[in-house]
Amino acid sequence: MKTKNPKPSPKAELSPKQREELLRTLKARFEKYMSRHKGLEWAKVQSKLEANPEKLWSLNEMERTGGEPDVVDHDKKTGEYIFYDCSAESPKGRRSLCYDREGLEARKAFAPDNNALDMADAMGIELLTEE
Repeated sequence: MKTKNPKPSPKAELSPKQREELLRTLKARFEKYMSRHKGLEWAKVQSKLEANPEKLWSLNEMERTGGEPDVVDHDKKTGEYIFYDCSAESPKGRRSLCYDREGLEARKAFAPDNNALDMADAMGIELLTEE
């Protein structure tokens, strides 16, 4: 999954303590996996994140549900840093979902609580495709 521009939400803001903890986690992951983002500098990434609290909120949602978001690219045209969830397997908080609302509504027995598209939209992220 990668971050996108989330819909404005009253809950889409982290406390200063949550922000600090998330940035510390993201920095540690950035430093541990330097091969994912050759040529990028953490200070620039952090500066951009601090200027975009809605992006921090989306990354926190990825962390909260068991993911491991990390920087994988920088779009030079837009200036945006691109984060993917780099967890080795589907995060625990995002398992047992139907793909979309249609699939969820078609489930008669043992329907999951949510679907992947709606959950991603609520988190302000996009599902990755094979492309």
